[in-house]
Amino acid sequence: MDDSRKVQSLKKRYGRTLPPPKGPMGHGPGGPGRRRNMAKGTPKNSRKTVKRLLGYLNEDKARMALAFFCVIVNTAASLAGSYMLRPIINRYIVPVDGSRGDAAGLAGALGVLAVIYGIGVGANYAQARVMLHVAQNALQKIRDDLFTRMQALPVRFYDTNNNGDLMSRFTNDVDTVGQMLSNTLVQLFSGALNILGTLGLMIYTNLYLTVVTVVMVPLMMKAGGAVARRSQKYFTAQQSSLGAVNGYVEETITGQKVVKVFCHEETAKEEFGILNRDLRDNQIKAQFFGGIMGPIMGNLSQINYSLTACIGGILCVCRNFDVGGLTVFLNFSRQFSRPINEISMQVSNVFSALAGAERVFAVMDEEPEPKDHEDAVVQSPMVGQVVLDHVTFGYNPDKVILKDISLYAKPGQKIAFVGSTGAGKTTITNLLNRFYDIQSGSITIDGVEIHHIKRENLRQNIAMVLQDTHLFTGTVKENIRYGRLDATDEEIVQAAKTASAHSFIMRLPQGYDTMLEGDGANLSQGQRQLLNIARAAVSKAPILILDEATSSVDTRTEKHIEHGMDRLMTNRTTFVIAHRLSTVRNANAIMVLEQGEIIERGDHEELLAMKGRYYELYTGLRELD
Repeated sequence: MDDSRKVQSLKKRYGRTLPPPKGPMGHGPGGPGRRRNMAKGTPKNSRKTVKRLLGYLNEDKARMALAFFCVIVNTAASLAGSYMLRPIINRYIVPVDGSRGDAAGLAGALGVLAVIYGIGVGANYAQARVMLHVAQNALQKIRDDLFTRMQALPVRFYDTNNNGDLMSRFTNDVDTVGQMLSNTLVQLFSGALNILGTLGLMIYTNLYLTVVTVVMVPLMMKAGGAVARRSQKYFTAQQSSLGAVNGYVEETITGQKVVKVFCHEETAKEEFGILNRDLRDNQIKAQFFGGIMGPIMGNLSQINYSLTACIGGILCVCRNFDVGGLTVFLNFSRQFSRPINEISMQVSNVFSALAGAERVFAVMDEEPEPKDHEDAVVQSPMVGQVVLDHVTFGYNPDKVILKDISLYAKPGQKIAFVGSTGAGKTTITNLLNRFYDIQSGSITIDGVEIHHIKRENLRQNIAMVLQDTHLFTGTVKENIRYGRLDATDEEIVQAAKTASAHSFIMRLPQGYDTMLEGDGANLSQGQRQLLNIARAAVSKAPILILDEATSSVDTRTEKHIEHGMDRLMTNRTTFVIAHRLSTVRNANAIMVLEQGEIIERGDHEELLAMKGRYYELYTGLRELD
């Protein structure tokens, strides 16, 4: 595969979405080969994006008005200061009546000129400070909206999108939007105001020279437009490449142990080099076309300046045009070109910001989890009688994962799922939490369909311990309390004892107040899992899901926590997914799944007596895939 095809392949994987992951969330949510084009980074509707961005400035209308007033004052001061050169030259330096210059009058006029420019400087400073607050307030609201929406998105969204690319939207894309709001917006307004004001004064000063200057404008605009069109293409490509690089770096750093264990360093370096070169090439092209805008416009402006000076000199000789007027007009000519140059140079920033804004809005526009049914109720208290009745489900409608699954669990029972990887064990637990909704059949808890139970209430009554642990930055106590925020310190200690975590916690430097960082990097994998079990214990949820909960614990530690797990499961409806069949021997019912179907069910002794699939697995005649 050549580099160009590798780039496209890697960007497809890391720039926007990743293939559905296998692991704790089940058999590849979304099904094999599933892709979602959440955002490609190309502004499809710039006008809509701009309108939406400006909507974040509504609450700061007063500050915006003050900022634009300061821009007007600064522009007026700049234009007035420039035009004052004409009377200063004509009266005090080269008087039109042929008299000698007036030094005292010149000093007074220069003092007035200094005051005018001082006002302009003050207005410019005030505008910059005000717009900084406006832009940061807008960015705060954008980040809040983005984060709030991400909390409302379904698990399916995170299963099918790359974490690194999502992080890039929070950082790089939002930063480009902030740069546009704080600088570009005001500069565009200031530039337009300068062009109009300068044009008016140019017409007032000399109509003929104005025509010469204005004739050059279409040429400058055409050249700027041509560069801008190329610039837009490469800036959007740059944003996409940046997201791909971030996605690859995030995944590689997270999985660094796996990279080293399987000696994947060279391949990782090669793939990163491909993405990095692609980013470099797109950045070079984007920055080149963004950078040449200034020189092109500057050279055209210089040509315009030269033509104006030549023709103005002829007018001074032949048409008695005053020297002060020519000096002012030449100044206006350069001043007229400068905002055009600035506006042209800001175009690249605008395109970059719009591309970033659209990537951010693409996440905001993702469909959140469906709202609860109007007749949804709060089940309180929830006992934990769970019934699945002829449930059929597939992450993709055309690929069924679960086929006509029926089972029941009475309150306090322990139901175990065993079977090959991808058989649908974890999928069942995902459906219980309503991470995904079933296509047909029904799931009821205490006789009520879960679609008619408020989603928050449903999940508050289901505790989960997953194979992959996750701890947050904070103390041990705070991480356990995550299971129930109103838990007391005594309940946290009791939960830790239930999970057999109390003894190792007390050996930590500050005990329960020990700070954990980096997903509990200062703990062993088994200790992290014990804290996850304690978190589930403190929740007091009547339904418990253990998805390979002891797979990361060594045999000795597993023996220690068996009694704790038994205490944890007392009076709770428990669903256990385990590859270690020894952990499910005391289950009330064991479901053997293959290819999304329950092929055997019964308790340990009954299944052994059948001498079927479970018997083969337990006696070692066959191994779990």
